[in-house]
Amino acid sequence: MIQKRTLAVLFFSCALLFTGCDKKAEVVEAVETATSTVTKVVETVKSEAKEIKQEVAQAEVAVESQDIYVFTSDNSDGKITPKTIEDAFTEAGFYVSANNDMNFPYKRDFNNTEYDVYNLAAFYSKDVVAEFIQEYPKIGLFSPMSMSIYTKKGDKTISIATISPKRIAEITGIPADHAAWGKLDALITKAFKAAMPNGKLATLANTKLDIKEPIIAEFQFEMTDEWDDEKEDFENAFESALTPAGFAMPAFNEITDELEDIGYDFYEVYSICKIPVIYTVSKNHPEAGAYAPCSLYVYKKEGENTVHMGFPTVHNWFYSMGIKDEASHKVLIEAQDTFEGILNKISGK
Repeated sequence: MIQKRTLAVLFFSCALLFTGCDKKAEVVEAVETATSTVTKVVETVKSEAKEIKQEVAQAEVAVESQDIYVFTSDNSDGKITPKTIEDAFTEAGFYVSANNDMNFPYKRDFNNTEYDVYNLAAFYSKDVVAEFIQEYPKIGLFSPMSMSIYTKKGDKTISIATISPKRIAEITGIPADHAAWGKLDALITKAFKAAMPNGKLATLANTKLDIKEPIIAEFQFEMTDEWDDEKEDFENAFESALTPAGFAMPAFNEITDELEDIGYDFYEVYSICKIPVIYTVSKNHPEAGAYAPCSLYVYKKEGENTVHMGFPTVHNWFYSMGIKDEASHKVLIEAQDTFEGILNKISGK
């Protein structure tokens, strides 16, 4: 009886042992499967993180290489306006000499607009200009700089477009490593962030066009020692020629009145715009406000009789924005030719 009982216990124990072994095997298999799954997930996450890191790096390079900064923000509540943006730029340290609603002339002249908001503004930092102007008078090509502020019809976002310091350096020929470029870039970033706390810098999809034409148009003429009266004659002749040719002058900055002891008898910058041009180009390129209004510098250094004039040509537009459509190309070239004709006539060419 004892042997039978012992044998029964032995069989029962073996049964438990084998059952436990089966369960243990199942647990081991489940752990191995889970480990394999976790490993795959980790590898996938690492791969995705690497791709994201690469995309971010590529985006940063793309943004850094852009000629035009475009800063965009959600504006569903409509609280960001051209006025609040102007205030943010002023608070950041810029002087805003113009901020014009272009939808009014668009509707007046063409009975149409592609935008709920489209403003063109002119702005510059007196401190930054002061660091350049004595050694590099061509800084006047972008003193003031320009920007467009826009919302396409039906959109819930608002954007600011302006030229990058990198591109200004390229056009003016001022060394790219000049310390003041960093200051200007920091001021622009500060203004962007203040204007649009939740905004982001966008990457433009434009393909730059190769150009061979000059990117600056320059003119010279002579004045005598009686330059005060001659300057007034020049101003009257120039300004009276603008309106018949279809140009507007939304802003005027007399730099020698705003900055002291910079070595010039006079240094003035005219902001010039032609409404049909910006209306046509902005249909496909709202960022065109980075080049409009255009700045024309006019200066005479102390102790010299030569008056210098210059402005960035429309070929910068073609290059930076990849403008290919015939309508935009036509109005830009026509405006360029007309404006050069005015300056040639005034300078006696």
